[in-house]
Parts: sequence; structure tokens; C-alpha cells
Amino acid sequence: MRTRGSSGSRRRTRTAAALALLAAGTAVLTGGGPVGAAPAATTAAPLAVQQDQADGCDVYRSVPPSSDDGPAVKAVKARRSLVIGVDQNSYRWGARNPNTGQIEGFDIDLARAIGAAVMGDPDKVVLKPVATADRIDAIKKGRVDLIVRTMTINCKRMEDVAFSKPYFNISQRVLVPKSSPAKNIDDAIKDKAVCAADGSTAQTVVKEKKTARQVVTVENQLDCLVLMQLGKVDATMTDNGLAAGQAAQDQTVRIVDGEAQPEVIGVAMLKDSTDLTARVNQVLADYYARGDWTRSYEHWLKPYMLNEAEHYWPAPH
Repeated sequence: MRTRGSSGSRRRTRTAAALALLAAGTAVLTGGGPVGAAPAATTAAPLAVQQDQADGCDVYRSVPPSSDDGPAVKAVKARRSLVIGVDQNSYRWGARNPNTGQIEGFDIDLARAIGAAVMGDPDKVVLKPVATADRIDAIKKGRVDLIVRTMTINCKRMEDVAFSKPYFNISQRVLVPKSSPAKNIDDAIKDKAVCAADGSTAQTVVKEKKTARQVVTVENQLDCLVLMQLGKVDATMTDNGLAAGQAAQDQTVRIVDGEAQPEVIGVAMLKDSTDLTARVNQVLADYYARGDWTRSYEHWLKPYMLNEAEHYWPAPH
């Protein structure tokens, strides 16, 4: 995003315009979506999830829900704060509202609900921005207690951290400028410079396809949108929730047809914090039963998501 030189006047103008567009998009974070009936649960695991299960890893596996205070929950309460790692750059999921200074979005609603339920006091909840690539380290090194940040559950990550039950179905999609002639994912990434967040599932997927000319990695998804606006990359691969948010934020980009690697996302925490995992699972069950999941979905995401029915709360496994 940094430019210089005599011909850099035009580049500086483009950079300023891109940043201004991002600020303008973020400024409407408080807008809501239509209200509708509670969604029906899905009945089948996504294909990539089925593959994980076939490989001996059940991404739906987690401890049973419980409201009991075990050692991990007691330790958090004794410290008088629950630190939750979140995103602050993903429109409609977790982004800072410039008008209020507050981080808002679908994941933020869930993070606050978990924090309030565990601590009994929302003022004892700390939302800490964490980069995509730092999510697991932030948990293992004790910088956060939980991660609520569109984090895909997969076999490799389950070796490092514990996950709650899934709370959302996603898949990988590709964003391109509206001027791009690409008709599908293969068109969009073949022989192109493709951006993905470092440490993300998208980064793994685009590298495994082996058709991109260059894979450009960034710390946060928002950086991919800026690079695409500046013409420095041809496409962005990310999950469909974040892709929808970026397309809503910037009307000059679009999501191409087709998807890759359907997945589920969950809340991550230390592997030995079994009672905290159980408490989070209880909060998730209550959050959905009260209709809070549906209200948050309809407010933040429903107007912008593709294949809407596929994103609903996963069926119990």
C-alpha cells in the first residue's frame, strides 16, 4: 500500500481512494438486515468435512455442553477477565466501527454472548484483535482464552487446539474485480496473482491447486481487498462469509461462480481447558435456542450471503 516516486502521484491518489472507500464501507456497519423465521438445521456434513471424517478426524467432535465451573473456568473468573481473540478488519464479521470505535459483527455478537455467559458480566470481557496467522499461537501462548474469528475446524488444527461444536458452514470462494472476465474459480486463479491471508485455509487451498502464477499472503483479509483495488493482485481467495462481506463493502468487486472445500467453523481454545470447551458448547446451544444466532445472522450476514440455506447452524453430530 506504500508508493513513491514522481509517477507516484497517481499511485498515491489510487491508494488514498482505496483507503477512503474502505472507510466509507466500514462506516455503514450499523445497518441491519431483514428479519425472518429461524433457519432449519442442515442435514448433511459438507464434502470436505466428510473427507476429514474419512481420514479419522471428526470435526464435529467436542465435549458435551455443561454449565459447571471446572478448573479452567474458575481460573478465568479468578483473573476477573475473559480475553477473546477476534477480527477487527472483516466487514460484517468483526470490524471496528469508526463512528463508535467498537468492534462489531456476527462473530463479535457471539464472542460477547460467550463472554457474558461465562463471566456473568459483559464488562469483564476483553476483545483482543488477533491476526489470522497468529490465532493458534495466541491461544497456546496464553495471550487469549478463546478465538472467535471465522476459524475453520480441521484435522491439523485439532492437533494444536480444542474446538467447540461448529457454529457455521462455510466454503472457499474467489473475489475478482468486476472488470475481470473470469467465469469461475479456475478462470480467476489460473496464471494469476492470488491473495490470501497468511495461515488461512484459503492460502492452503489456492497453493494446493498449483495453478496460480503467484500466491500473495497478507496478515489480514482486508489487505487483500486493498491490493486488489490497487491492481497489485488479480483475485482473492477467502471463505464465502468474508468474501460476501468484502463484496458488500466494495461494489467494484464480485464473487465468481463455484466454490472449493466446504468446511465448518468453531470457537478455539486450549486443548486442556475441557471444562471451558464444555461451557462454550453450552453457550452455543443456548444462543441458538434463544434465537440469538438467527437474529445476528439476519442483521449482519443474510443480505450479503450466497446460497443462504447452506450457512445455517450445522446439524448435531
